[in-house]
Parts: sequence; C-alpha cells; structure tokens
Amino acid sequence: MTAMTTLQLAQQSLDTGGLRTWILDNIIPLLLLVVALLLLWLGGGKGDNAGVMRRLGGVIVALAIIGLAVTTNAGANIGTWIASLFTSG
Repeated sequence: MTAMTTLQLAQQSLDTGGLRTWILDNIIPLLLLVVALLLLWLGGGKGDNAGVMRRLGGVIVALAIIGLAVTTNAGANIGTWIASLFTSG
C-alpha cells in the first residue's frame, strides 16, 4: 500500500499555480494598501505634496515591474507594441 501511494505521488506533476494565485489575490493588494497609507501618512500630513508625487513615481515603476513578472508573454507583447510604433502595418 505504501509503495503504491509513493508511486502515485511521484507521478503527479507539481506546479506553483496555486501559490501564484494566492500571492496575486492576497499579498499584492495588501502591499498596495500599505504603500498608499505610508504615502498619505508620511507626505500628506506635512503638506509635502511634491515629495509624495516623487515617491509615487517609484511606486508606479515597481507596479510595472510586478505586472511584467506576473503576466505571461508581457515582454513579447510590449516589444511588438514598440515595434508597431515605428513600422506601418
């Protein structure tokens, strides 16, 4: 019985789809909420609106990197889009 169970476990394929989905559904929104609250607390209370906008630029760059990391074929799609800007058709 144990040999059969071990054999069945060895034949199953393992993937990280569930973990990836959990991170996208839970961790990313939580991190965005924390960043938003920190930006409001650090800059908004002191009236440093320019500083908040400067930090927001860094957050946008970080979100773009996360988007590239979790999207399949994102690099190829962006390359195709950039190439279409310089070519006709």
